[in-house]
Amino acid sequence: MKTNMQIKTLPMLGPEPMEMALHINGHVSTLLLDPRTSLLDALREHLNLSGTKKGCDQGTCGACTVWVDKRRVLACLTLAITCQGHEVTTIEGLAGETELHPMQRAFLSHDAFQCGYCTPGQIMSAVALLEEGHATNDAEIAEWMSGNICRCAAYPNIRAAIREVRDAKGGSSHEAD
Repeated sequence: MKTNMQIKTLPMLGPEPMEMALHINGHVSTLLLDPRTSLLDALREHLNLSGTKKGCDQGTCGACTVWVDKRRVLACLTLAITCQGHEVTTIEGLAGETELHPMQRAFLSHDAFQCGYCTPGQIMSAVALLEEGHATNDAEIAEWMSGNICRCAAYPNIRAAIREVRDAKGGSSHEAD
């Protein structure tokens, strides 16, 4: 039995890739990306900036926290295309050329990580919460860091690191930490 079967080519699904210029850690990178590409995937898969971690990929764990114009954002929920014309800072852009950021040093000295997976997002949030003025006491630190989950439960050490940097900057505590 002979059949006459024709194979049809289906059209490409989804939008055409778009060229976008992203300002990442003080440098401009021009990428050709699907407009639905998340900032997280652009950083990790297209720019090889692997410091920002993919945890839940649903915006609930905070492992992908970066800054856009010095404000905390979840890179997994942010489309890369929306970051054009804005400055994105990742954990790789936090430190200077030869020296760690004070928060990175404090995390090391207080052993504020165990597995280390959440650490980049924790550090990015910790620096931001100090800039936002949300570190007057442990309860406030815990509240403003609540979007960053540490499965290893290093929270007391994370708070100690934040207090160290806060106190070094001349911050104060309203209650005993």
